[in-house]
Amino acid sequence: MIAPVALSVFVPTFFLVSLTPGMCMTLAMVLGMTQGVRRALWMMLGELTGVALVAVAAGAGVATLMLSQPALFTAFKWLGGAYLAYLGVMMWRERGRMAIPELTGEQAAVGRRALVAQGFVTAVANPKGWAFFVALLPPFLDPGRPLAAQLAVLVAMILAIEFVCLLLYAAGGRGAGRLLGSAGRVRLLNRLAGTLMMGVGVWLALG
Repeated sequence: MIAPVALSVFVPTFFLVSLTPGMCMTLAMVLGMTQGVRRALWMMLGELTGVALVAVAAGAGVATLMLSQPALFTAFKWLGGAYLAYLGVMMWRERGRMAIPELTGEQAAVGRRALVAQGFVTAVANPKGWAFFVALLPPFLDPGRPLAAQLAVLVAMILAIEFVCLLLYAAGGRGAGRLLGSAGRVRLLNRLAGTLMMGVGVWLALG
């Protein structure tokens, strides 16, 4: 359905772009630090759902309409960014369910729905993601072939690559969390994770 030559260009291109630090990858790293890789999988589920939605919409031309009517999109961005920034502040202050307790070191689990929602909002409200897919997907779509089949193949590959990169970042965050936690630096870990989370929130709102 898609020429092998096109795929040989698409796969490494998207892998390098996906591996580049961004909002979703930073969020995966933070949750790897504070929640562990297994619980971060719920955020990844939401993020991958959002990425799939954005990719399909971009391939179908919906992104042009979204970007031409920015009012609701901007409001959605700001709400999502404010929520993530709030979580970052709570982590910095060592409060809330995402902060690691100083004394026990036992982490309270964040609800699955909350994690899925964080990933979904971060992916869908990222204007750079929309712009990227608008720019990337059309060159790999052949107008002489069925659009749905081509999109299905490309989106499946995108999700697989994105998932691998998210796992890498979450595992890296988990490793950093264990290193800092074992050294008795729980407060530093909370503040590092909180700062990154606030950064993702500001990035999402102003991006």
